[in-house]
Amino acid sequence: MASRDQALSLLAAANNHGDLAVKLSSLKQVRDILLAVDPSLASELFPYLAELQSSPQSLVRKSLVEIVEEIGSKAMEYLAVLMPVLLALLRDADPDVAAQSVISGTKLFSGILEEMAVQMHHRGKVERWLEDLWTWMVKFKDDVYTIAIEIGPVRTRLLALKFLETYVSLFSPDKNDSGRPVVAGSRHVFNVSWLVGGHPVLDPAVYIAEAKRIVGTLFDLLKTASSLPGCLTVTIVNCRSLCFQ
Repeated sequence: MASRDQALSLLAAANNHGDLAVKLSSLKQVRDILLAVDPSLASELFPYLAELQSSPQSLVRKSLVEIVEEIGSKAMEYLAVLMPVLLALLRDADPDVAAQSVISGTKLFSGILEEMAVQMHHRGKVERWLEDLWTWMVKFKDDVYTIAIEIGPVRTRLLALKFLETYVSLFSPDKNDSGRPVVAGSRHVFNVSWLVGGHPVLDPAVYIAEAKRIVGTLFDLLKTASSLPGCLTVTIVNCRSLCFQ
């Protein structure tokens, strides 16, 4: 209870204090509390944390995104409450906030995808909360795809393209992969070959086809390479080279 009351007081300061340094310090302390307490207790504070997405200070919003990412590894079961925040801040007016949203979402996407494969392998099913979380990840993917192909800030667009590069890599079959998920608790990069034999949520044929479609879209972007910044062109080429080497 003391931690909850302290966190609520700190969240109020992060939201309402006039000094930016106090806001950021309060938010850092909130993060430490959320990561230290039981995830079920931390989740009670998530709706209050989400209110900070409307903060007028971009550094507060950027810090909020970073906290959402950290919570993703500590309290994944309750993360869906904060996913609307991540999606909303993908379109933040400050490019740094939008860029951080892409970075954090990309990390969460890979972790959640791996968890789905591991659960299926070890338990024979995927828990409902994880299915719901994957639905949010699909929305994230769709939004980032749109950012990647639209004209916008170069850094955010570059990171969006790098997410598509990650997506293509995850869903392009690797002939050298064992086809079996790693042991739960260890960290390895997911590959679609883990889904051989079927999966209740992830249809490998659908995701492989989408990876191909994304590569096709990137090929179309290359046709306008003369109008693209060089860093975007390089990222597109790298992404295309990943698919079915």
